[in-house]
Amino acid sequence: MEKITLALGSNTGSRLPRMQSARRFCETLADDPVTASSLYESDPVGPADAPFLNAVIQLRSRVSPEKLLEAIKIFEQSEGRDLNAPRWSNRPVDIDIIAYGSRVQSGAGLTLPHPGYQERLFVLLPLQEIDPNWTDPADIKPLSQLIERAPLLRVYKTALKW
Repeated sequence: MEKITLALGSNTGSRLPRMQSARRFCETLADDPVTASSLYESDPVGPADAPFLNAVIQLRSRVSPEKLLEAIKIFEQSEGRDLNAPRWSNRPVDIDIIAYGSRVQSGAGLTLPHPGYQERLFVLLPLQEIDPNWTDPADIKPLSQLIERAPLLRVYKTALKW
């Protein structure tokens, strides 16, 4: 079983119920109980124009990375996400595979670790909350160093509960 790190986000509609639904979906993929960060709010990046709720979940699963991505896309679409919308646009739910164990791969549909996550404080800070000793599988940089180097972005832990 591999330890999988997923980043969850939502910035349209009822964000908290969408995040709760995404967490329940992630739990269906897990062989053991999931570890979930608190819920954070962040400014949007790119053309999106509404703040995001964000979180990071870690789980252990035997599902292959490709099957995991396929299941995620089906779930996102079932929650109302337009998979053909412009990159970084508003979305009801977004789940990214940040890391899949220590796997490093680059392919047509899936790159691991997730490209660009190192520049996203809304991923790094929730990840630090649940796994402070995590290191990047590709370049073995510690999380603390990634956070120091990430571009500034308004991100804060909310009082919202899962």
